[in-house]
Amino acid sequence: MQLFELPKIVQKRKRVGRGDASGYGTTAGKGNKGERARSGHGHLPVYYEGGQTPIYRRLPKRGFNNNFKVDYDVVNVEILDKYFNENDDVTIETLIDKGLASGKKLIKILGNGILSKKLNVRAHAFSKQAISKIEQANATFEVI
Repeated sequence: MQLFELPKIVQKRKRVGRGDASGYGTTAGKGNKGERARSGHGHLPVYYEGGQTPIYRRLPKRGFNNNFKVDYDVVNVEILDKYFNENDDVTIETLIDKGLASGKKLIKILGNGILSKKLNVRAHAFSKQAISKIEQANATFEVI
C-alpha cells in the first residue's frame, strides 16, 4: 500500500458562497428563504417548531403535582439488622456511607423484617411498625 492509497481521514471543508461552479453558490447550501436561511438563526432552541404551536402546548396536561409532597429514602428494619453490629449508632451519615440512602431525600425507617440487635437509630421519620420492632429489640430511636 502506498501513502497516496490511504483513505482520506480529513475531508476538505465546504467553501460556501463562492460562485455557482463550486456547487454551493447562490444560497450557500441554506435552501431558499425561511428563517434558517437568514443570518443569526443559530440561537433557536432545539424544540422550536417554526411558529407552529409547540408539542408541549398541543398535548393535554394530566394529573396533579403536589408541591408539598415529602419524598423519603426508605430503609427497612431488616436492612439495619444486616448492615449494622450490636450497639452501633445508625445515623444519616452511616446510612449514606453504606449506600443505603442517597442523601438527597429525607430518611424513613420502615418495619419490614426482624431486628435482633440493639441499635441507636436516628432518622427523619419512623413507621409505627418500625417503632414497635425497635422497641422489642431494646433499641432506641430518635426523630431528627
